[in-house]
Amino acid sequence: MSTLLISACPGPPTCAAVHTYLFVDGLDVVARTDSRMAGLDPGRLLRPGGPLHPNDMPCTVEVATQEQPVPGPDRLTIRVRLRGETVIWSGLMYPGPDGRPIEEVRFHLEQYLGEVERAYAGLKGPPETA
Repeated sequence: MSTLLISACPGPPTCAAVHTYLFVDGLDVVARTDSRMAGLDPGRLLRPGGPLHPNDMPCTVEVATQEQPVPGPDRLTIRVRLRGETVIWSGLMYPGPDGRPIEEVRFHLEQYLGEVERAYAGLKGPPETA
């Protein structure tokens, strides 16, 4: 089973726009797939019931768009589906640590949902103190 880690770039002045980083087993899926791409807005991808939330019916999810050298029409999509207690991402094509292509990854449902929820909660900023 793989491990998912999600982070977000806050946008200007760090970079041109707010975008999502998707790391699978420590590898940046978007950058390793196509370095011209940037992940979509995390508010869009991570919201409760949003595109990265798995269902029994597979769905194709747009996770990144072309940003370099200029914004363009290219998109990065993955298929997300739930099979029992396993979340499956398929339709991938990026080099793994050994250089061989990775076409599918599987996550434990609990770790996957916990990471999506953690990353989404982080968008709201730190909790307020009394």
